[in-house]
Amino acid sequence: MDADNSEKSLETMQLLQERTPPQNPGMDEPVPRASRRIREKQNHEKKQILSPKCLTFRSEVKNTRKAVKRKKNDSEEEENVRKTQSDNDREFPPGYREGLSEYELERLENIRQNQAFLNSLKLPQISESLRPKPKPAQKGLKKEKTETEMLPVRKSLRLQNRGPQTAVTLEISPSTDKRYEKFSEKPPGPIPLDPINLDEDFQVPLKQDTKTLDLKSYKEVLQKLSINEGYVVKVVKERICSAAFHPSASSLLMAAGDKSGHLGLWKPDAKWGDDGVLCFEPHSRIITSMAFSSHPCNLITVSYDGSARSMDLEKAVFEEVYRSTSVLRSFDFLSNDCSTLLFGDGNGDVVVVDRRTPGEYESLHAMAANPLRSVHVHPVQQHYFVVAESSFVNIYDLRHLKRRNNRAVCKLNGHSRSVSSAFFSPLTGNRVLTTCMDDTIRVFNTSQMDGNTPVLTSILHNMQTGRWLSKLSAVWDPKHQECFVIGSMDRPRRIQVYHESGRLLHTFRNMDHLTTVCSITAFHPSRNALLGGNSSGRLHIFTDCFIN
Repeated sequence: MDADNSEKSLETMQLLQERTPPQNPGMDEPVPRASRRIREKQNHEKKQILSPKCLTFRSEVKNTRKAVKRKKNDSEEEENVRKTQSDNDREFPPGYREGLSEYELERLENIRQNQAFLNSLKLPQISESLRPKPKPAQKGLKKEKTETEMLPVRKSLRLQNRGPQTAVTLEISPSTDKRYEKFSEKPPGPIPLDPINLDEDFQVPLKQDTKTLDLKSYKEVLQKLSINEGYVVKVVKERICSAAFHPSASSLLMAAGDKSGHLGLWKPDAKWGDDGVLCFEPHSRIITSMAFSSHPCNLITVSYDGSARSMDLEKAVFEEVYRSTSVLRSFDFLSNDCSTLLFGDGNGDVVVVDRRTPGEYESLHAMAANPLRSVHVHPVQQHYFVVAESSFVNIYDLRHLKRRNNRAVCKLNGHSRSVSSAFFSPLTGNRVLTTCMDDTIRVFNTSQMDGNTPVLTSILHNMQTGRWLSKLSAVWDPKHQECFVIGSMDRPRRIQVYHESGRLLHTFRNMDHLTTVCSITAFHPSRNALLGGNSSGRLHIFTDCFIN
């Protein structure tokens, strides 16, 4: 029994030794069954992990036209990849593949393919084409440097060791409020002719030249007019509301008025001021209209501040021609010597003023209950004048006017919204050109003043400028009574010239120098030149003779 028990105990010990792992890791013992299974499982999981590959998608399509085209494009891309790969192989020394693992070789292949794809996109060329062009240097008036006002630190009454106080109302008057500084009234009487952008006194010599240029075909002349960088100049500080050419044919001189009462004079070949620009401040509000008189050659301006002034270069002052209690919106000359003027004000009245008796008016006549937007005198029969107010355009005879209840000689009907302007044709006065906010330009036949004034032409034109732009207004060319010019809201920006029949004769465009809406336009009375004024105070001049 003892022998049998000893044999069983020996067998049990051997089995335990086989199942128990060795205590010394350095000993060569058989691997336990459990650990062998774990290792086999780990090796199996490692085999299932995929190495990084460059996956491509190939769709099997039928042999159609699109499929053939797609195969052709794929073959071209593969050819580009081969060329790029060959180029990249030249960058590495021969035998560079030796000693690299399969993963490293596949990684280099992916880098080459990605580089070939980026090269095919041509990103540097695209970025170069999208880079904005440098803006041309601004000429004319320079931007004023304004210093920021340092306000004291706000503290509560508790931090100031002060008790609660009742609210105190402050009386604000134009003398204390800075908002009224912009519209401060100018004193009555003459104002010195001192440029605000010069520190010293300066006089502008103006010479009247009676020469007239021989013109070729009108359309050929328009096609020769162009613009360059030197003929885009900032003349006034804010939005241009009126502009005019000096009638001299020997040199170009332009005037422009803005919404704050500044008056700018610009002569391209002059050495004074800022690039030939002189800026004055004869008014305190919008300069609504201006014109050069011929005898003597003075510049007449009217403004919302109720004053009409004449720039006298000999006396170097802005003489006051007339002052109204209402705003002045338009005027015209009633005589060939420019001594008598006709004004239209905000009360709906027309006023006849003689410049030889400044400060007083000859007669005043009530035309309408609404403000008069435009008045213009017939160039031949100067007792006739056309008035635009609200949506009505009427022609009156000055010889038969009364203080009130005046009847029109002719009525120009057909306007459904407010009329911006109405002008007689420059040479004969047989046409009246109107601009209306119903997006229509109309030409009326006024050869017979018998009450029947038919519409000859109606031209659709976008007039919706909004509140930040001056209103568009069609004006005649003084050298050609059948053609007129007007700005445009279309893109790219342009200025258009029409014939009275409605045919578009020419469009002025320039992608580099004409990039804004020119609401104010005018032709030179004797030279081949056209101006356009925008809302930033710049004048654009198209001409056939540039001065370097």
